[in-house]
Amino acid sequence: MSTPELTYHQLAAGVTAFSTTRRGGVSQGSHGSLNVNAYCGDEPASVAQNRRLLSEALGLSGPERLVMPHQVHGTAVRHVDAGFLALPADRQAALLEGVDALMTREAEVCIGVSTADCIPVLVYDPVQRAACAIHAGWRGTVARIAVAAVREMAQAFGSRPADLKAVIGPGISLRNFEVGQEVYDQFAQAGFDMAAIACRQQKWHIDLPLCNRMQLEACGVGGANILSCGICTYDSVSDYFSARRLGIDSGRIFSGIVIHHP
Repeated sequence: MSTPELTYHQLAAGVTAFSTTRRGGVSQGSHGSLNVNAYCGDEPASVAQNRRLLSEALGLSGPERLVMPHQVHGTAVRHVDAGFLALPADRQAALLEGVDALMTREAEVCIGVSTADCIPVLVYDPVQRAACAIHAGWRGTVARIAVAAVREMAQAFGSRPADLKAVIGPGISLRNFEVGQEVYDQFAQAGFDMAAIACRQQKWHIDLPLCNRMQLEACGVGGANILSCGICTYDSVSDYFSARRLGIDSGRIFSGIVIHHP
């Protein structure tokens, strides 16, 4: 029996925050082996088995306690509350369409996002015992999805940015995120500090992890409360999925957070 190999993030007491690696599942080829994403061309039976393996590794009651959206590089945030969890699977799936961040206060349920070079951001409020998982690709970063997520946590849970703790999970680094002029221009037009986040080599390179850190800090999240795992998916393709190295038809990292009962 395969055992999922996870990278744990030391975010806060009372929660489990993690990112999956490529090891410990049953998928094959460019999806090998631990892929839990059903939207990237993997065999449905392999995805289902990997979801079972991951839920067991996390101590959850079943794979239905793993909640992940069908992401579209937007800024929609879905609240996973008791009402959502009581819905049948097809209704849940409909509500997860076109969503790039999830938030919850429910215990022993894992919310998470899928990435393969994009930036996952996990946020926890130890005062309100609320969590959020954010998918920040370059389009979501330009649209400031991290800011939208912090705002939604404040509205839904009364979270104060100063109380929040965050981790920036595995994603592509400045060194390897080469972009065309049109992408650089979108960041510039959106008001980012280009001198801080970009450098010119043969082409422009942009620092997506730093962009998201700066967004969180601009919201009022303390710099000391933001951890960065420092893992570049492009450089670490043997351990983590990288779409730029493996192609779009490949597996996805799942970065999630579970709030445990006190």
